[in-house]
Amino acid sequence: MIAEIKRRSPSKGELLRDWTIDDLGDFYVTGGASAISVLTDTDHFGGSVSDLTSTASRVSLPILRKDFTVSINDVLDTAEMGASCVLLIVAALSSEELAELTHVAGDIGLDCLVEVHDEAEAWSALEVGASMIGVNQRDLHTFEVDPDRAQRVAASLPDEVIRVAESGFHSSEQVALAAAAGFDAVLVGEAFVTAADPVATLRSFVGHPIGGR
Repeated sequence: MIAEIKRRSPSKGELLRDWTIDDLGDFYVTGGASAISVLTDTDHFGGSVSDLTSTASRVSLPILRKDFTVSINDVLDTAEMGASCVLLIVAALSSEELAELTHVAGDIGLDCLVEVHDEAEAWSALEVGASMIGVNQRDLHTFEVDPDRAQRVAASLPDEVIRVAESGFHSSEQVALAAAAGFDAVLVGEAFVTAADPVATLRSFVGHPIGGR
Protein backbone atom coordinates (compact mmCIF):
# COMPACT_ATOMS: atom_id res chain seq x y z
CA MET A 1 0.00 0.00 0.00
CA ILE A 2 1.27 3.42 -1.03
CA ALA A 3 -0.83 5.85 1.01
CA GLU A 4 -1.07 9.35 -0.38
CA ILE A 5 -1.13 12.75 1.28
CA LYS A 6 -3.46 14.78 -0.94
CA ARG A 7 -4.96 18.14 -0.03
CA ARG A 8 -7.34 18.56 -2.97
CA SER A 9 -8.20 17.28 -6.44
CA PRO A 10 -9.04 19.20 -9.63
CA SER A 11 -12.40 17.44 -9.90
CA LYS A 12 -13.54 17.32 -6.25
CA GLY A 13 -11.91 20.39 -4.69
CA GLU A 14 -10.73 20.39 -1.07
CA LEU A 15 -10.30 16.94 0.46
CA LEU A 16 -8.18 17.45 3.57
CA ARG A 17 -10.58 18.96 6.11
CA ASP A 18 -10.29 16.98 9.33
CA TRP A 19 -6.60 16.13 9.51
CA THR A 20 -3.21 17.80 9.30
CA ILE A 21 -0.33 16.62 7.14
CA ASP A 22 1.41 15.32 10.26
CA ASP A 23 -1.76 13.46 11.29
CA LEU A 24 -1.85 11.63 7.98
CA GLY A 25 1.80 10.61 8.17
CA ASP A 26 1.22 9.14 11.62
CA PHE A 27 -1.99 7.40 10.51
CA TYR A 28 -0.26 5.83 7.52
CA VAL A 29 2.58 4.43 9.60
CA THR A 30 0.16 3.04 12.19
CA GLY A 31 -2.17 1.63 9.54
CA GLY A 32 0.55 -0.41 7.86
CA ALA A 33 1.41 1.49 4.68
CA SER A 34 4.56 0.35 2.89
CA ALA A 35 5.28 3.82 1.51
CA ILE A 36 3.84 7.33 1.45
CA SER A 37 3.12 9.46 -1.61
CA VAL A 38 3.09 13.23 -1.13
CA LEU A 39 1.60 15.58 -3.71
CA THR A 40 3.75 18.70 -3.99
CA ASP A 41 1.97 20.31 -6.96
CA THR A 42 0.33 23.54 -5.81
CA ASP A 43 -1.76 24.66 -8.78
CA HIS A 44 -3.87 21.52 -9.21
CA PHE A 45 -3.61 19.70 -5.89
CA GLY A 46 -2.83 22.36 -3.29
CA GLY A 47 0.35 20.61 -2.21
CA SER A 48 3.72 22.07 -1.33
CA VAL A 49 7.36 21.19 -0.85
CA SER A 50 6.88 21.63 2.90
CA ASP A 51 4.25 18.87 2.89
CA LEU A 52 6.94 16.46 1.73
CA THR A 53 9.82 17.73 3.85
CA SER A 54 7.63 17.69 6.96
CA THR A 55 6.54 14.13 6.26
CA ALA A 56 10.08 12.98 5.46
CA SER A 57 11.34 14.36 8.76
CA ARG A 58 8.56 12.61 10.67
CA VAL A 59 8.36 9.08 9.25
CA SER A 60 10.87 6.42 8.22
CA LEU A 61 8.83 4.98 5.34
CA PRO A 62 9.95 5.47 1.72
CA ILE A 63 8.41 8.61 0.23
CA LEU A 64 7.28 9.17 -3.36
CA ARG A 65 7.19 12.76 -4.57
CA LYS A 66 4.01 13.02 -6.66
CA ASP A 67 4.32 15.94 -9.07
CA PHE A 68 4.73 16.78 -12.74
CA THR A 69 8.44 15.98 -13.17
CA VAL A 70 9.64 17.53 -16.43
CA SER A 71 13.30 18.50 -15.93
CA ILE A 72 16.58 17.37 -14.41
CA ASN A 73 16.19 20.07 -11.76
CA ASP A 74 12.86 18.55 -10.74
CA VAL A 75 14.60 15.22 -10.16
CA LEU A 76 17.42 16.82 -8.18
CA ASP A 77 14.91 18.82 -6.12
CA THR A 78 13.06 15.60 -5.30
CA ALA A 79 16.18 14.11 -3.76
CA GLU A 80 16.92 17.32 -1.82
CA MET A 81 13.44 17.25 -0.32
CA GLY A 82 14.12 13.85 1.24
CA ALA A 83 12.03 11.69 -1.09
CA SER A 84 13.25 8.25 -2.12
CA CYS A 85 11.21 7.95 -5.31
CA VAL A 86 10.23 10.29 -8.14
CA LEU A 87 7.16 10.09 -10.39
CA LEU A 88 7.75 10.13 -14.15
CA ILE A 89 4.58 10.33 -16.28
CA VAL A 90 5.16 8.90 -19.76
CA ALA A 91 2.35 11.02 -21.25
CA ALA A 92 4.11 14.21 -20.11
CA LEU A 93 7.57 13.40 -21.48
CA SER A 94 9.23 12.68 -24.80
CA SER A 95 11.14 9.41 -25.15
CA GLU A 96 14.41 11.31 -24.81
CA GLU A 97 13.25 13.15 -21.69
CA LEU A 98 12.00 9.95 -20.08
CA ALA A 99 15.32 8.22 -20.71
CA GLU A 100 17.32 11.19 -19.43
CA LEU A 101 15.32 11.67 -16.23
CA THR A 102 15.35 7.95 -15.49
CA HIS A 103 19.13 7.93 -15.88
CA VAL A 104 19.63 10.99 -13.65
CA ALA A 105 17.37 9.56 -10.95
CA GLY A 106 19.34 6.31 -10.95
CA ASP A 107 22.64 8.17 -10.70
CA ILE A 108 21.57 9.99 -7.53
CA GLY A 109 19.93 6.98 -5.89
CA LEU A 110 16.25 7.75 -6.53
CA ASP A 111 13.78 5.07 -7.50
CA CYS A 112 11.34 5.89 -10.31
CA LEU A 113 7.65 5.15 -10.45
CA VAL A 114 6.95 5.41 -14.18
CA GLU A 115 3.26 6.08 -14.77
CA VAL A 116 1.46 4.77 -17.85
CA HIS A 117 -2.11 4.66 -19.13
CA ASP A 118 -1.97 2.11 -21.97
CA GLU A 119 0.14 -0.59 -23.56
CA ALA A 120 2.05 1.82 -25.83
CA GLU A 121 3.13 3.91 -22.84
CA ALA A 122 4.02 0.73 -20.95
CA TRP A 123 6.34 -0.22 -23.81
CA SER A 124 7.99 3.21 -23.61
CA ALA A 125 8.55 2.67 -19.89
CA LEU A 126 10.11 -0.73 -20.48
CA GLU A 127 12.39 0.69 -23.17
CA VAL A 128 14.07 2.95 -20.59
CA GLY A 129 14.46 0.07 -18.16
CA ALA A 130 11.65 0.94 -15.74
CA SER A 131 11.48 -1.61 -12.94
CA MET A 132 8.42 -0.10 -11.21
CA ILE A 133 5.46 0.89 -13.39
CA GLY A 134 2.32 2.58 -12.17
CA VAL A 135 -0.79 1.93 -14.23
CA ASN A 136 -3.18 4.83 -13.80
CA GLN A 137 -6.76 3.60 -14.04
CA ARG A 138 -8.04 7.13 -14.60
CA ASP A 139 -8.17 8.52 -18.12
CA LEU A 140 -6.26 11.81 -18.33
CA HIS A 141 -8.90 13.42 -20.54
CA THR A 142 -12.25 12.06 -19.33
CA PHE A 143 -11.23 11.31 -15.70
CA GLU A 144 -13.16 8.04 -15.97
CA VAL A 145 -11.74 5.05 -14.06
CA ASP A 146 -11.32 1.83 -16.06
CA PRO A 147 -9.89 -1.03 -13.95
CA ASP A 148 -10.32 -3.51 -16.82
CA ARG A 149 -7.95 -1.50 -19.02
CA ALA A 150 -5.48 -1.17 -16.17
CA GLN A 151 -5.49 -4.93 -15.68
CA ARG A 152 -4.86 -5.48 -19.39
CA VAL A 153 -1.89 -3.12 -19.28
CA ALA A 154 -0.50 -4.81 -16.17
CA ALA A 155 -0.82 -8.22 -17.83
CA SER A 156 1.42 -7.03 -20.67
CA LEU A 157 4.34 -6.32 -18.30
CA PRO A 158 7.15 -8.82 -17.67
CA ASP A 159 7.13 -10.68 -14.37
CA GLU A 160 10.13 -8.85 -12.91
CA VAL A 161 8.44 -5.44 -13.10
CA ILE A 162 6.74 -4.14 -9.95
CA ARG A 163 3.16 -3.23 -10.87
CA VAL A 164 1.40 -0.40 -9.04
CA ALA A 165 -2.29 0.34 -9.61
CA GLU A 166 -3.22 4.02 -9.28
CA SER A 167 -6.50 5.94 -8.89
CA GLY A 168 -10.09 5.08 -8.11
CA PHE A 169 -9.75 2.83 -5.06
CA HIS A 170 -12.50 3.38 -2.50
CA SER A 171 -13.04 -0.08 -1.00
CA SER A 172 -11.08 -3.11 0.13
CA GLU A 173 -12.95 -5.14 -2.49
CA GLN A 174 -11.47 -3.00 -5.27
CA VAL A 175 -8.01 -3.46 -3.80
CA ALA A 176 -8.54 -7.23 -3.61
CA LEU A 177 -9.44 -7.29 -7.32
CA ALA A 178 -6.26 -5.39 -8.18
CA ALA A 179 -4.19 -7.84 -6.12
CA ALA A 180 -5.87 -10.79 -7.80
CA ALA A 181 -5.02 -9.24 -11.19
CA GLY A 182 -1.32 -9.35 -10.28
CA PHE A 183 -0.68 -5.83 -9.03
CA ASP A 184 2.02 -5.70 -6.37
CA ALA A 185 0.80 -2.46 -4.80
CA VAL A 186 -1.95 0.13 -5.01
CA LEU A 187 -1.68 3.88 -4.53
CA VAL A 188 -4.60 5.34 -2.59
CA GLY A 189 -5.17 8.90 -1.41
CA GLU A 190 -8.71 10.24 -1.38
CA ALA A 191 -10.23 7.24 0.45
CA PHE A 192 -7.82 7.75 3.36
CA VAL A 193 -7.74 11.54 3.42
CA THR A 194 -11.53 11.76 3.67
CA ALA A 195 -12.07 8.76 5.96
CA ALA A 196 -13.56 9.20 9.42
CA ASP A 197 -10.95 6.69 10.63
CA PRO A 198 -7.97 6.60 8.23
CA VAL A 199 -6.11 3.97 10.25
CA ALA A 200 -9.00 1.50 10.18
CA THR A 201 -9.65 2.18 6.50
CA LEU A 202 -5.99 1.64 5.63
CA ARG A 203 -5.81 -1.56 7.63
CA SER A 204 -8.81 -2.92 5.70
CA PHE A 205 -6.99 -2.24 2.41
CA VAL A 206 -3.72 -4.10 3.13
CA GLY A 207 -2.83 -7.76 3.17
CA HIS A 208 -4.57 -9.07 0.06
CA PRO A 209 -2.63 -11.95 -1.59
CA ILE A 210 -1.22 -11.15 -5.01
CA GLY A 211 -2.61 -13.26 -7.85
CA GLY A 212 -0.79 -14.90 -10.72
CA ARG A 213 0.93 -12.92 -13.44
